[in-house]
Amino acid sequence: MSTASIAATAAGTHAAEGKHPRGLYVLFFTEMWERFSFYTVGGMWVLYVQNAEQGFGWSQDQATSVWSTYLMFVYASPILGGLIADWKLGYRRAVMLGGLFFMAGHALLAFRSIPIMYAALACLVIGNGFFKPNVSTMVGNLYPEGSHLKDRAYNIFYMGINVGAFLAPLVAEFMVQNFGYHPAFFMGALGMVISVGVLWFFRRDVQSTDHKRVKASGDAAAVAVDAPPASVSHQHPMDLVPDWKRVMALIVIFLIVIVFWMVFHQNQITLTYWANDNTDWNVTGIISNAINPAWVILLTFPLVWFWKRLDERGLEPSTPTKMAIGMCLTGAAFFVMYFAGKAGGDVGKVSPWWLISAYGVLTLGELMLSPMGLSLVSKVAPVRLRGLMMGGWFGATAIGNKLTAIGVLWDDMPHSQFFALLGGMALFMAVVLFLLLKPLKKAMPGA
Repeated sequence: MSTASIAATAAGTHAAEGKHPRGLYVLFFTEMWERFSFYTVGGMWVLYVQNAEQGFGWSQDQATSVWSTYLMFVYASPILGGLIADWKLGYRRAVMLGGLFFMAGHALLAFRSIPIMYAALACLVIGNGFFKPNVSTMVGNLYPEGSHLKDRAYNIFYMGINVGAFLAPLVAEFMVQNFGYHPAFFMGALGMVISVGVLWFFRRDVQSTDHKRVKASGDAAAVAVDAPPASVSHQHPMDLVPDWKRVMALIVIFLIVIVFWMVFHQNQITLTYWANDNTDWNVTGIISNAINPAWVILLTFPLVWFWKRLDERGLEPSTPTKMAIGMCLTGAAFFVMYFAGKAGGDVGKVSPWWLISAYGVLTLGELMLSPMGLSLVSKVAPVRLRGLMMGGWFGATAIGNKLTAIGVLWDDMPHSQFFALLGGMALFMAVVLFLLLKPLKKAMPGA
C-alpha cells in the first residue's frame, strides 16, 4: 500500500471514529498564517501609499481606486487557480505554489518602488488564486463523503482564518509604529514562510487530500471568500424545480452579494480612513482591521447555538431569510457610523466605541450572509450548471469588490452622508430580498 493510501485510510478511520484527522490542524495553521500575511497588507496598504515619507504620497482617491481593482482580481483569481489545480497541479502543489507567490509579493512590498509595488500586488493575486480555493478543498477532502464531521471541520478551519486576520493588524500596527511600513510588510513574508513550512513539514498528514473532487457530491469546497462552505446533501424537493427558476433565484442572490461586498469591504478603505483620522485613540487606522475578526471569533459559536435552538423548535429561518436579515444588519451598521459622523461633526474625532459597535453589527450581518452563499449555490444550482453558477458567485464577489471604488466619494461629501449612502443601498437590497422571499423559497425549497 502506498504512503498516500495509508494516509487516506488513516484519515477515513479517524473520521469514522468521530475524530478529526491530524491533517485538519495542519491546514488550520497553514491557513492561519496565510491569512496573517494577507491581512498584514490589507490592514495598512491604503495608509502606506498615502504616506509621503515611506510611501508615495498618493491621494485617498488614488489609493481607493487601485485597492478596489486589486480586491477585484484577488476575489476572481480562485476561479482559475481552482481549475488549474483540478486539471493539472493537484491541490497540495497548488497551495505550495500559491504560498511561494505570496512570499514573493510580501517581500517585494518591503521595497519602496511603484513598479515593484505593482509587481508585488500581482504576485499576491496569483498566490491567492492558487492558495485559497485549494486549501479549502483539501479540508473537505480529509473526510469521506457524507461525513457529519465536515461542517464542524470548516467551523474549526474558519476560526483559523479569523485568528490570523485578528493578529495581522496588531503586529502590523506594532511594526509600523516602531520600525516603519516596509519591515511591517516583510512580516507578511515571514508569516508565509511559517505557513508553507507547516504544510511541507506535515505533508504526510494531508497526502490524502489530493484525490479528485467527486462532482456528483455537490460539495462546495472551493471558496474565494473568507467563509466556510458547508457540505451539501441532495434536496429531493429541489429536483422538482425547473432549472431556469433555480438559476434566476441564484442571480437574485448574486445581485445581493455584489452590494454586500461593495459595502462590507469598505473595512479596508474608508473605514480604515475613519479609524485613522476620526477616531479618538492613540493608534493608527491599521488596528481597526482587527475588530471584525475579533467579533467573528466572539459571535460565531453563539450564533451557531442560536440557530440550533431555533432548528430544534422548527423555527430556524430559511437561508434566503437569513441573508435578508444579514443585509438589514449590514445597512444598520453603516447607520451607526452615520450617527458617529454626526457626533464628530464629520471632521472631528469620536470615541472608538462607535467603530467597535458598528463592526459588531456588521459582523453579525456577515455571519448571516457570507457563509451561507456558497452552500446555497451548491444546493440550488442544477448539477449540469453547478460549475458555471459557482463561477457566477465568484464573479459577483469580484464585481462587488471592484465597486468598493465608491470610496472615492469619501472626500466629496460629509462622512455621515457617505455612510448613510452605503447603509441605504444595503437596506434597499434587503427590502428587495424580503419582497422576493416567497418566489425564492418556491425556487429553492429546503434551502
